[in-house]
Amino acid sequence: MKQKHISILVPAGAVALSCIEGPFILFNKTNEFLATMGKAPLFQVQLVGMGNESRIYHKAFAVTPDTTIADVAQTDLIIIPAVNGNMVEVIEANKAFLPWIVAQNKNGAEVASLCVGAFLLAATGLLKGKKCSTHWNSENEFRKMFPDVCLVSNKIITDDQGIYSSGGANSFWNLLLYLLEKYTDRDMAILFSKYFEIEIDRYSQSSFTMFTGQRTHKDEAVKKAQEFIELNYQDKITIEQLTSMLSLSRRNFERRFKKATSNTVVEYIQRVKMEAAKKDLETGRKNINEVMYEVGYTDQKAFRTTFKKVTGMLPVAYRNKYHRPVPLD
Repeated sequence: MKQKHISILVPAGAVALSCIEGPFILFNKTNEFLATMGKAPLFQVQLVGMGNESRIYHKAFAVTPDTTIADVAQTDLIIIPAVNGNMVEVIEANKAFLPWIVAQNKNGAEVASLCVGAFLLAATGLLKGKKCSTHWNSENEFRKMFPDVCLVSNKIITDDQGIYSSGGANSFWNLLLYLLEKYTDRDMAILFSKYFEIEIDRYSQSSFTMFTGQRTHKDEAVKKAQEFIELNYQDKITIEQLTSMLSLSRRNFERRFKKATSNTVVEYIQRVKMEAAKKDLETGRKNINEVMYEVGYTDQKAFRTTFKKVTGMLPVAYRNKYHRPVPLD
């Protein structure tokens, strides 16, 4: 099998160090596993910077590139780590990477973004019209900056014609395992997941999402509707009720609400109700039916269906995962 060249970027800014260390460990450790099987190494792993200078992360950790983009003529996979902060500034600080990534992709390289590294990937233009995920907490900002990208923020992994992305934070491990299986085989992916105790085959980050709503917009009528929904989620709220309160036509209100929040009115009401239900299931002692009534549902099937749509889990499974009835010794 032909050896693959892996380029892990060393960006400027507040990089999540684990997003550099993680892929570095995965591909190099796989080479070690292969060696124990009497096989040749499959991956050549390099840290690639815009220049040769070391980057200091968290004021304590220095990462020195092995090489620079000017010296990498061809690679097989580019890993874009998560870089936190003001995303406009992050993209500007790392803009030298962008044409290189595009050129390498045109030359056959695959590209994978980890967590909010999706912002840098989207800035290349390679995601236009493609599916992508990122950290659930950055969903609204991403949609605003890159409306031409099909954001599927509930997904942990996306794979669209050799362009990959992962969901938030440590879910990048699931993308790395996915790539490892693709480049080697299922047995190797399972071996790595067991060795490092990583849950394999996780595809949804919905159960981790904490819905806070989009409040950075300037549409005061929509903000008033959001506040009303959040204060009255226990009740049955209708669009007619909201439009009457705001003296707006339904069409105008729905258009403005979607533009401001990236959710339809119905989606927003559902997500507020389900967020309240999640908190009850995590910390309270109510049974499922009591929680259902507390958030304004009377139909068990409708509640379960909506809860699973939002969280990726049924209410009972969610409670069993997050609620601890007695403290550990």
